[in-house]
Amino acid sequence: MNFVPRATPLFLTALLAFAAGCATDGVTAANPQIPVPVSTAQLRAGDSLTIALQGVPDPSTNAVQIDDQGLISLPYIGTLSAASISTAELSQRIRETYVAKKIYTVVDVSVSVTERFIYVGGEVQRPGRIIWTPDLTVAKAIQSAGGFTLYAKETDVRLVRDNNAYSIDVKLAQKSPAQDPRLMPGDSLQVSRSRF
Repeated sequence: MNFVPRATPLFLTALLAFAAGCATDGVTAANPQIPVPVSTAQLRAGDSLTIALQGVPDPSTNAVQIDDQGLISLPYIGTLSAASISTAELSQRIRETYVAKKIYTVVDVSVSVTERFIYVGGEVQRPGRIIWTPDLTVAKAIQSAGGFTLYAKETDVRLVRDNNAYSIDVKLAQKSPAQDPRLMPGDSLQVSRSRF
């Protein structure tokens, strides 16, 4: 007489639950929600500006960059704070400083942003700064830096914005555009090295 083992209902239930758990691809990971500044019009460290002085005996156009301390330097008046204000506010600040220091009695000042940057470092092919555009995302910035190196940890890219750091899974961002955060001027990305 042949003995045919029969599966118990409890065993079958456990087996089905295990199979269902293995088959679920619905485990949804998500990159963090990163606060966006209220206004991208505010100037930041690293912004390149063109400042034109008109209506004076010696009109000039000056190309300046806001340094790490948020300052710019202009002829005759020296350094001025330029970060965290708009171009219109900076124009007024420059005008008032020239008049207050009695360099000019009247001066027309126009300020325009020529280039804004984000910074990519660590395990990418070409670390450095990348020109910011309104549609620039984390994955696009990595591509602009030549892509990851062989040793990059693609699931843990550090995005630093306004002195806060966020961990971004770029593999997830590449699969799902909704998980690919937009970058803001002055952001920096650091790609760490994988242990393997």
